[in-house]
Amino acid sequence: MHTSPTAATHLKFEGVSQTFGARRVLTDISFTVAAGSRVGLIGENGSGKSTLLRIAGGIDQPAGGSAVAVTPGATAARVALLHQEQPFAPSHTIEQALRAATAPVRAALDELDRAGAALAGASNGLPSTEHSGLHPASAERDYSAALDNAERLDAWQLDATVEQMLAGLGIAELPRDRLTGELSGGQRARLGLAWVLLNVPDVLLLDEPTNHLDDSATEYLVRVLQRQRSPVLFASHDRAFLDEAATALVDLDPAPQPEMRTAPLVQDGTGSGIGITRFGGNFSEYLAARAAARVRWEEQFAAEQSELRRLRAAVGTSHTVGHEEWKPRTETRMAQKFYADRNAKVVSRRVNDARSRLEALAARQISEPPAELTFAGIRGARDTNDDGPAIVATGAAVAGRLAPVTVCVETGKKLLVTGPNGAGKSTLLGALTGSIALTAGELRLPGAPRVGLLRQHTEFADPSGRGTARTVSETYVDGVRPELAEAVPLSQFGLIAARDESQPLGALSVGQRRRLALAILLAEPPELLLLDEPTNHLSLALADALERAVMEFTGTVVVASHDRWLRRRWAGEELRLEPGKRS
Repeated sequence: MHTSPTAATHLKFEGVSQTFGARRVLTDISFTVAAGSRVGLIGENGSGKSTLLRIAGGIDQPAGGSAVAVTPGATAARVALLHQEQPFAPSHTIEQALRAATAPVRAALDELDRAGAALAGASNGLPSTEHSGLHPASAERDYSAALDNAERLDAWQLDATVEQMLAGLGIAELPRDRLTGELSGGQRARLGLAWVLLNVPDVLLLDEPTNHLDDSATEYLVRVLQRQRSPVLFASHDRAFLDEAATALVDLDPAPQPEMRTAPLVQDGTGSGIGITRFGGNFSEYLAARAAARVRWEEQFAAEQSELRRLRAAVGTSHTVGHEEWKPRTETRMAQKFYADRNAKVVSRRVNDARSRLEALAARQISEPPAELTFAGIRGARDTNDDGPAIVATGAAVAGRLAPVTVCVETGKKLLVTGPNGAGKSTLLGALTGSIALTAGELRLPGAPRVGLLRQHTEFADPSGRGTARTVSETYVDGVRPELAEAVPLSQFGLIAARDESQPLGALSVGQRRRLALAILLAEPPELLLLDEPTNHLSLALADALERAVMEFTGTVVVASHDRWLRRRWAGEELRLEPGKRS
């Protein structure tokens, strides 16, 4: 009989390494996610967060090491991963997807019924087709295990749980007979999240779970995760969510050797001398601790390099004692030999001592802090002192997608557009670009500014037809034209590491592709800059830098975002959309 592992299941990474071509993404990663803990993976784009989750989910095999869900007994653990590929086919209806998601829970109830029947038969001395000859003690153990499993899965509340989950994630109104392939990207993402949670796996893996969630859905997800008894490992760039959901953080960016660690930072070493950092606090606290650790790392590296230079010099100069031209007062051969022997012994001792200290320090020296990507900001669209409005909307509406909006945005101002899923944030940005036509009202852009949009889903111009086989540099040139790429090189933005410019586009992470799209957009900054969920998939450091750059930009900016961290610190104007009545 199969029963799910108990709450003692934990996820263990031992020496996990991964490479893509000549590029090493993960190096000797080791840490454990205990039962009941919620560990957030953080790090720069391309640091391997999604790769690590795919390895843990069994989708990819590591180049070295292992990721294993360890259970108390021999029973295999069920592992579920939320990532870009949904766990249901486009040809399936929502009802079929939900039935597949809840199959393990319904199977637990069926197993309990079978075990109950076997127990009743064994107790009454009756034969059982499925459990013939089962001893009453064995039947009782099987029934107890099946009962524990059903209780762990909260199997008797399945129907209510499904309804609560769909309502909590904002998709309860979708018809159950609708094909999942007909859903919007955000709806599919939320159904995928519901699928993984309703599956009640023994190990839960989530890749950017809040990207398509509004405030209420995110708050619901936090409550669901806080009730989890299984180990949870998730990657997120949502700073507020990290603060609320994670019980610990694992930073995949390079960290110094253990000599540099200070509580509550705990560094898991790697064979390369650079390790990951595990932090037992929330994200806000980690920011300060990480910054202080970086300063200490840089200071210790500089001190060690200075000491190494001194010791190397000492090894080279410690071959004499006293002045080189000094001669003993007596000129007898015996005296000269005595002083020469003494000098040789002292020199040998000094050289050996300096060499020993040099070798010891060289063997344990910390690695040089790697250069960090630093976003260069947004060049001014133009030196403008223009007064007057840049955007004028009067009752602007799109039937079924955007309720009437009336707003005026002055030139050079910054507007944040918020609201729940389905309120029309992306639709409003599309109307501003002219790609979506209004069905009512009026929308004007006085002064006819150049408009540029960073979309949620990155797409790149492909005149050569080579697709993702193009290098990052070639994709940038295709996006901005050769003469502009030469005048404004990709390297000047601080968005893509130099080592990645020659990588094929297909080797980039989702976050790195978003960085590239941002660079293409900003090579010739538009006068009206539109950003749709700009912090999605961006590293935490870049999200902060982009927020600052937006406020310093001389052009007009409209940002559509559900990012609560961004909204809490927003210093510009704000427009909140509500689904309301559709035109």
